[in-house]
Amino acid sequence: MKKAIPQRTCMGCNTKKDKKELIRIVKNKENEISIDKTGKQEGRGAYICQDAKCLEKVIKSKRLEKVLEIKITQEIYEDLRGVILEK
Repeated sequence: MKKAIPQRTCMGCNTKKDKKELIRIVKNKENEISIDKTGKQEGRGAYICQDAKCLEKVIKSKRLEKVLEIKITQEIYEDLRGVILEK
């Protein structure tokens, strides 16, 4: 039997995709926000597509702040933009 691939929903477009296809943003116990490239860091995770349009939607709607219940700095959005544009 093949192992099921975990599905996650993008915060920008609300589309379900395989976890591997999405970027994970994680908030740890110290309330630090980071981009989780391994998908294995401890903490509360939120997911976003590898798509600049989704990122812009998330920034405009402050969805990431609502999901992770913390203020997101411009720096984190810039890092995300860099990760998305790398692909």
